[in-house]
Order: sequence, then C-alpha cells, then structure tokens
Amino acid sequence: MEIYVVREGDSVDSIASSYGISSESVLYNNQIPYPYRLAVGQALLLSTGANDGERKSVFVNGYAYPFISPYVLEETLPYLSDLSIFSYGFTTEGDLVAPLLNDDWMIEMAENFSVRPILTLTPFGADGNFNNNLISAIVNNPVAQENLISQLVYTANTRGFRGVDIDFEFILPQDKDAFVGFVANVQEAFRALGYPVSVALAPKTSDTQTGLLYEGKDYGQLGQVADNVLLMTYEWGYTYGPPMAVAPVSKVREVVEYAVSKISADKINLGIPNYGYDWTLPFERGISKARTIGNVEAVQLAINYGVPIYFDSVSMTPYFYYESEGFYHEVWFEDVRSLLAKFALVNEFNLRGMGYWQIMQLFRANWLLLADRFWIF
Repeated sequence: MEIYVVREGDSVDSIASSYGISSESVLYNNQIPYPYRLAVGQALLLSTGANDGERKSVFVNGYAYPFISPYVLEETLPYLSDLSIFSYGFTTEGDLVAPLLNDDWMIEMAENFSVRPILTLTPFGADGNFNNNLISAIVNNPVAQENLISQLVYTANTRGFRGVDIDFEFILPQDKDAFVGFVANVQEAFRALGYPVSVALAPKTSDTQTGLLYEGKDYGQLGQVADNVLLMTYEWGYTYGPPMAVAPVSKVREVVEYAVSKISADKINLGIPNYGYDWTLPFERGISKARTIGNVEAVQLAINYGVPIYFDSVSMTPYFYYESEGFYHEVWFEDVRSLLAKFALVNEFNLRGMGYWQIMQLFRANWLLLADRFWIF
C-alpha cells in the first residue's frame, strides 16, 4: 500500500487513474463519503498491490466499551489479537464490579474471530475517575486482594475472559511496591489458567520523573511480574491542555527508549491513539476544553470548512485550523502518515506490538496499513 497526499485540483477519480486502481478502493480504504470531496493535504491510503516484503509479527490489542457499534467491532476484530473490554471495577472489600452494559456479546464475537477477550480492571470511584484511595485499599489489604483475585479467576472461568489488563493510574508513591505485589499475585493466579496479565504504564522517561501519574509505576519491577505492558504513549495533547499533537513521535520515542532500558522489548506494546482533539482558540488554561473527534471526522471537518491539512515534521502529526461562528479552532488528529511513524518505532525497537486506545470509531485505513506492514498474531 502507498500513501498519497492530496494536492490542489486532485479528485478521487484522477488519483485512482494515475495509480491504475479503482476509485471504489480509494473510497473504501479512506471512508470517503458522497459527494467524495477531498482536502488539500489529506493523506490517502492506496491499495497498489500485494506486499511481498518481510514483515514483523506483532500482537495487537484494542480497548472498547460495551456500547461500541457491533458493526465497528466486527470490522476491527480481524486485525486484533486481544480485545480489552473496558472496564471492570472493584470495591474496597475486593468485590468485582461489572460494567453497567452487558458485554457477553463482545466476548462471543471476539471468540468467533479467534481474538482473546481481556478483562480490563480499573479503580474507578463513584465519580467515575481513577481513585488512588481505592488502589491503596486493595493493594495493602491481603484479605480484600485475595477476594478480588478469586472473583477475577471465577469471572474468567465462567464468562470466557482469557486474560486481565490492570489499568491503575495515579497510584500513590508509597503504594508503588504494594502495587507490584498485587500484579504479581494476579499473574500467579492467571498463570495457572494459562492466561496473560498485562499492565498499563504511564509514559515515563526516567526513574526519577515526578508527578502522581508516574511515581507509583516501577517500570523495571512491573516488567518482571507482568506478562506484557502497554505504554500509554498518548495524551500529550489532551482535553484540558493546550493544542498539540496527541502522540508526538518525538515524545513517544523518549518513552520507548526508557522503557526498553527497563523491560524486555518483547513484553512492550506501544500505545496508539485512535482519535484527535478540536480546540477552540484562544486556549485558556483552566477554562478551555477540547472536543474529542475521530480521525475520519477530523478530515471531514477540514473538507466542510474548505481548509488545508498541514503535517508537522517534528511530531509527525497532521493538524489544521478553521473558523466557525466567529471562533478559530485548532485540530490535531492521526492519519496514515502519523501511524506509519509509530509503526516504525515498533520495528526499530522490536517491540511486542501495539495497543489502541480506543477502537470505538472505525478508522479503516489504520487497520489496512497495519495488516500491510505486519503479520498479526
């Protein structure tokens, strides 16, 4: 497959004709709706022939909520190794709390595609946010911890889950070692079932990095006790922050370089965002709030407002500006060029694979590019 960047005067038909391919394939790959308009600077994925080159084998994970569209899930599962269902919680006594919506259909669909359904465990409080007091309660209480692990094993055995992903964030620094012990205990219980345990890691770049997001995660110890880890290499650009790339490749590289110094590369999955943000300008910290948008939606936004898409060569990320109702907007998102830069890191550092946060919106070009460049376990 090849990437083509749209120029002034291009049309779907003219691009297809110049490459000797069908217009239908261009429309399908890139989810271009009628009347088939393009944006100058838009990156298109073109199916120009079979890839006979050498490809690395990777594991691919995608996170999804139970309210995902069945169509989107069905379209995505052929490209996944694992499906992490988000999410299960727990009480201070160690009682497992299931999602409000039924996820049986997701487990069944994953199995139909030979994809492992993974139970994602999160410490959400009553307000829906990560609660470090809840983490402290479970990692420091052997009785509650034993109860939770036993319920995790029971749920896996009775519901069909084939692994656990532990996504604990904002762990208190004093709970760092206790959290490692908790992960080790979960791994021991699931090893007996033959199922893997993964841990989500905040994007650290050093042992001494300060901040509540980082201090409670010991990369070296967690890399030893977990079967694999996910580097959460996204959210540099985020809802309440200033406009910038969600996952600038320069920043992602720093995290990977640190991670491979602490954890075996064959245990590391690179986190990849499947979304972008739309900021209303001017940005005012504490007041501004960016709107989350899908990658396909972002391109349509540029088309609707007749503005070009630019590409930042440092972050390796597309962006554009538009004006609506008297306000200027700045949009950063992902396209096949930015994804290719992240895939290159997986190859360069010989990582285990990648994990997508999240797969709720279909971005077909990503999956086609992934399958063109890698074999999926």
